[in-house]
Amino acid sequence: MASLSASSLILFIAAIGIAAGVSGVMVDSVGGISESITTHGDSVEEQLDTDITIISDTGSDAIYDDTDGTVTVLVKNTGDRSLPTDPDLVDVVFDGEYVVPSSTAITVVSDGGKTWKEGEVIELVIDLDGSLYAGEHRATVIVDGDEEVLRFYV
Repeated sequence: MASLSASSLILFIAAIGIAAGVSGVMVDSVGGISESITTHGDSVEEQLDTDITIISDTGSDAIYDDTDGTVTVLVKNTGDRSLPTDPDLVDVVFDGEYVVPSSTAITVVSDGGKTWKEGEVIELVIDLDGSLYAGEHRATVIVDGDEEVLRFYV
């Protein structure tokens, strides 16, 4: 009878040790998952607060300047936070080709400053290094994951 109690006690102690080890691993894993969810949530919140709208008139002759070989796009910050005006942080795709940041210039229309606040408009000038063919063209502007497309004809 005593040997039965001793073996049961040894198995019980082993089970408690294994349970403690497993719970330690679980607490660490849950902490990592919680931190990941918080980080992802902050990123999603930032993307939700970002909203832009292209307000250029597609029927206007002011979009394409055939003398300079530039396209000018007016973009309004309709989101809930200030956005960057650094050309390295604003992606532009023109007719399916990525436009390098050195070929773009960004100016805040209201004050010419560097902060693109809520409700303000920027003038985005794209230097094409050449002229456009007659027909439809597309300029896509991407800021912090929000994407807007301007279709116009030459």
